[in-house]
Amino acid sequence: MWIRTISDFRKAVRFGPYVWPGGYPLYWLCEDGQALAWDCCKTERREILEALRDGHPAEWRVAALEANFENEELFCAHTGVQIESAYGDG
Repeated sequence: MWIRTISDFRKAVRFGPYVWPGGYPLYWLCEDGQALAWDCCKTERREILEALRDGHPAEWRVAALEANFENEELFCAHTGVQIESAYGDG
């Protein structure tokens, strides 16, 4: 799901942290190419909303909501937490 506006972000948050159907874990992809764990949308919501509104900084400007199918080496750029993968061992 592409995130272009604050409204898009809020809609994505309502979807929850997993794709339905399938239950695949979701993460946020920022415009600078970094990944953010799902929980960052709660703890860093203010920074994300301000970045969407103002157009900067890129590290908080989410561009998409993506499913992590197999990447076991995907970590949150903010917290360092490993992002769950659907088919990985992690």
